[in-house]
Amino acid sequence: MLLYTLSLGLTPYDTAWALQKRAAAARISGELPEDLLILVQHPPVVTLGRSTKPGHLLASAAYLEARGIQVRDVERGGDVTIHEPGQLVAYPIIDLKRHTKDLHWYLRQIEEVIIRALATVGLDTHRVEGLTGVWHTREDGTRVKLASIGVHARDWVTWHGVALNVENDLATFDHTVPCGIDGVTMSTVAQECARAALAAPSCAALEQRIGEQAAELLGLTLAALPAPLAATLR
Repeated sequence: MLLYTLSLGLTPYDTAWALQKRAAAARISGELPEDLLILVQHPPVVTLGRSTKPGHLLASAAYLEARGIQVRDVERGGDVTIHEPGQLVAYPIIDLKRHTKDLHWYLRQIEEVIIRALATVGLDTHRVEGLTGVWHTREDGTRVKLASIGVHARDWVTWHGVALNVENDLATFDHTVPCGIDGVTMSTVAQECARAALAAPSCAALEQRIGEQAAELLGLTLAALPAPLAATLR
């Protein structure tokens, strides 16, 4: 069994969102015969998941849109999430019927993929009990969040996924309570690597590492999405 990968570079959120839904429908129907990992960056956008609470968006949609920051209500689980250039977003289109039909299990697998991928560059990260995502604890004990996760599934096929702060400036986060967690400190892989005197990986390098770790964890073989299949999803 394969894990296809598709790298989109910097792509508008709506374009990638529509692609995910087409890919999920194709996976459900069997037109897409293997699981798919979409890797992308987005221009600034705030997405509001099904669990978003009043007050977690700190500015009006009109204010944000006037400043070039889109606001989208989406079907994924979780609270408010930010995307911006320099953040790597992974959208796995996975048929859980071929793996384990358990969304809690699936969330832990996504976390593990990111933890393992960052371990390959020497950065130690971990989970926090009761919270979804990937975190790093600095030498002084400060805990920072590097990756946010929110997923959706239909007929046990997933879309949406994980946003990993790699080298983004975090400016868009100022307008939200990230993931609805009061007092959370967001950081990036680049910032934490600098603190630890590690070479910071690029988004392109982490795309490859995330793909490799996802394939290994799910027992799949990594392969680029064939052009004919890619054309059917466009």
